[in-house]
Amino acid sequence: NIITSALSIDEFFRISKCKTAKEMWDTLQVTHEGISDVKRSRKHTLIIEYELFRMNNGESISDFQKRFTHLINHLVDLGRKFEKEELNLKVLQCLDRSWQAKVTAIEESKDLTSLTLATLFGKQNLHIFEENEQQDKKGKRVSLKALKSAKGKEVCE
Repeated sequence: NIITSALSIDEFFRISKCKTAKEMWDTLQVTHEGISDVKRSRKHTLIIEYELFRMNNGESISDFQKRFTHLINHLVDLGRKFEKEELNLKVLQCLDRSWQAKVTAIEESKDLTSLTLATLFGKQNLHIFEENEQQDKKGKRVSLKALKSAKGKEVCE
């Protein structure tokens, strides 16, 4: 049986007395997902978490993406459906103020109904990369100026 071959020993013993594949499946489903009351309660809790979701202070965009995706996946598993636009707007609304310029640019230039979350987060990662490149260039210029200044002082002395 396909179901039993994919299970750990503990899971196998949990369903070993079941007569049909349906009975096995139902047993595993109740064991891992709970009864409908538990599912409903869990879904309600996750929806509240979704509604209150925000980027934490000092959180990287990568960590923010992981938390958001994890939450969305749990809600989808419990039957909640999302449109691309809803998810994109939620992400853009949840970013902290340091992202405001990028959020405005994305909102003005992109159709949020067709943009995938992966593309949206990719754009944000590109923004971080570009900012880091600019910081590196500025740092190199300052270092070069300091080096030139230091060399000039040595020659004068």
